[in-house]
Amino acid sequence: MTHALIVIDVQNDFCPGGALAVTDGDAIVDGINALMGQVDAVVLTQDWHPAGHSSFASSHADKVPFEVTQMPYGAQVLWPDHCVQGSNGAAFHPRLDQTRADMIIRKGYNPAIDSYSAFFENDQKTPTGLEGYLRTRGITKLTMVGLALDFCVNFSAVDAAKLGFDVEVRLDLCRAIDLDGSLSAAREAMTTAGVTLR
Repeated sequence: MTHALIVIDVQNDFCPGGALAVTDGDAIVDGINALMGQVDAVVLTQDWHPAGHSSFASSHADKVPFEVTQMPYGAQVLWPDHCVQGSNGAAFHPRLDQTRADMIIRKGYNPAIDSYSAFFENDQKTPTGLEGYLRTRGITKLTMVGLALDFCVNFSAVDAAKLGFDVEVRLDLCRAIDLDGSLSAAREAMTTAGVTLR
C-alpha cells in the first residue's frame, strides 16, 4: 500500500500571531516533520487567497468576522483577511520541512469560492487536482495532519474517504478552531465518513 502524508495549511496566519491563529497551531510542526520520513509521499496544502476574497468579512458591507452568510454554493463563514497570496501570512511556518514535499496544492485562489478541502472547492464540484495526482502515483492510504482540524482537515478527510481512499487523521498533529461546536460536528462527520481518528 502506498502511503501519503497530507499536511493541511501549516501557514503563518493559522499559527500564533497570525491573522486567523489556531491555538497552539505551531506546536504540531516538529511532529509533522518527524512523520514525513515514514511515508512514501508528502503533499502540502496552502491556503492562497487573492486580496478581497469573497470569504473575507472585509469584502462584505456590514459583516463581521465569523458571521455566516449565504453564497451561491451554500453557507459560508466569513473570515478575517488571511493567507493573502504572496504575503508572509500565507507562507508556510518557518519550521515546516518543505524540502520533503513531493507536491504543493494551493487552494482558495478563486475569488468567488472558498476552498477548505484539499480535493474540492466549497462548491463540492471544482477539483483541485489532488485526486488525480494521488491516483497516478498509486497512492491509496492517506494520513492527514494540520490546521484546522474542524475545517480544512475535516473537509479534506471526508472528501478523501468519499473518493475511496483509506484515511486516518492524526489528532495529536492537528489543532482546531472550535467555532460554535464545529469540533464535535467535524469529529462526527469524519467518523461517519469512515475516517480513522487516532
